[in-house]
Amino acid sequence: MVKIVGVRFRNAGKVYYFDPKNYKINVGDHVIVETARGVEYGTVTGGIRSVPDDMVVQPLKAVIRVATPDDDARAKRNRIKEKEALKICTEKVAKHGLDMKLIDAEYTFDNNKVLFYFTADGRIDFRELVKDLAAVFKMRIELRQIGVRDETKILGGIGICGRVLCCNSYLSDFAPVSIKMAKEQNLSLNPTKISGVCGRLMCCLKNEEETYEYLNSRLPAVGDTVTIFDGQKGEVHSVNVLRQKVKVLIDAGDEKEIQEYDVSELKFKPRKRRERSAKGDKHEKGNKNSSEEKELKELEALEKKEGKSKLNEN
Repeated sequence: MVKIVGVRFRNAGKVYYFDPKNYKINVGDHVIVETARGVEYGTVTGGIRSVPDDMVVQPLKAVIRVATPDDDARAKRNRIKEKEALKICTEKVAKHGLDMKLIDAEYTFDNNKVLFYFTADGRIDFRELVKDLAAVFKMRIELRQIGVRDETKILGGIGICGRVLCCNSYLSDFAPVSIKMAKEQNLSLNPTKISGVCGRLMCCLKNEEETYEYLNSRLPAVGDTVTIFDGQKGEVHSVNVLRQKVKVLIDAGDEKEIQEYDVSELKFKPRKRRERSAKGDKHEKGNKNSSEEKELKELEALEKKEGKSKLNEN
């Protein structure tokens, strides 16, 4: 067993683990640690605990010290210097005529390096810009291109739910999100309604996916044939996932009528995972705007292209 303590370097960032040595460290304390970027100032998010040796990457770096008042003051000065650095870099970008949008600047705690985060549509040749910045700051310069989801994570904002964005408040990494999740939850497939502030599919689609998969596995698909408790057969017209209700189209002599039943009153072929039947897919495609379908596919392709967050490359 090995003792570890979890440390985070930015709001809602990835948690890294260190050896607490003999220090008494509590959640919320600030500590000084050594990372691949150099000496850093971080916040403890997970108290000291023991885990099996194979659960952490060895060798485990140790906490250098619990932050002192001088360390806290230095960290605050760095935050002020970052604003000035961002302003200077913005001016240099304009001078060089580069098609890039600066998002944030970050000093390492030891002032060994300053990082600039930016977004751009393609690759940017910023070699001359780096030379200019190195001449101004007299330290190592790193320009890191990030995606729009990382941009939103840094800048923050309010979602359509009225709450602070998930990525800015608690999500340490981005989970893969797909159109299938929206379909599973019977949400509108209008891209404007299931896209977040960043313009990508909303991260919260992942939150209830497991629950909806379970609930959908207990329901028939639209278009399936089911047997009602009294022996009649009918075709599934629609389903209410949360209420576990099914509307069935039944032949009543010369007419057809729709009646609602609890799923427990119906017999149908169970499925392990919620899969739409061929009839259900045809019905869906027939009612979906082709331009929306194309836009959704483009959104999903962008999700895969951006990949993992670039903010966690510490």
